[in-house]
Amino acid sequence: MRERTNEEWLADLRGPNPDEALGDLYDLLVRGLRAAFGGYGGGVEANFGDFAQEALIKITGNLDSFRGESRFTTWAQKIAMNVALTELKRRRWHDVSLQELFAERQGADRGPADTQLTPEQLALQNTVLGELRRMVDEELTNRQREAVVAVLLEGMPVSEVARRMGTNQNALYKLLHDARRKLKREMEAAGISLKEVLAAFEEG
Repeated sequence: MRERTNEEWLADLRGPNPDEALGDLYDLLVRGLRAAFGGYGGGVEANFGDFAQEALIKITGNLDSFRGESRFTTWAQKIAMNVALTELKRRRWHDVSLQELFAERQGADRGPADTQLTPEQLALQNTVLGELRRMVDEELTNRQREAVVAVLLEGMPVSEVARRMGTNQNALYKLLHDARRKLKREMEAAGISLKEVLAAFEEG
């Protein structure tokens, strides 16, 4: 693969015969993915080519958004990394239902993991966590609760939660927004301030 400046990459990819540049960029993206995720396991390496191909589609469709603030290859590799991370997150939750997720959270001991807290912080954290659990269980609608548990507490991708809930991402964001507002009102009514929430989780 020959070295190219940012301008040369753009010119070659936009030119009438972009095949050589596309092939070089594809090889570069696969090498970058292999370096970043080579030890991930689970057969991920077999999908590096697919990730690179999807990234090429995004890259060539968004060349006008490249502002030249970094090397073109760095910008392109970031897009490929995002493609791979999105797919890996989706796979992580592929076989987990929202009902199972909620049941596991209800039955699990979700006590503070940090044992280095002072007694005062531990007491405050237990109070805050207890109130948040109660509010999530009692004050939110079933769909709000499913969304909050899946997205905010368990980190499931919004796109995956929206698909499983039979809605779209914009509607899910609205659902989460309304749930946050409701929780904020309930926290204020319970006399718990944002300052107290943050203090409960500060390191000792």
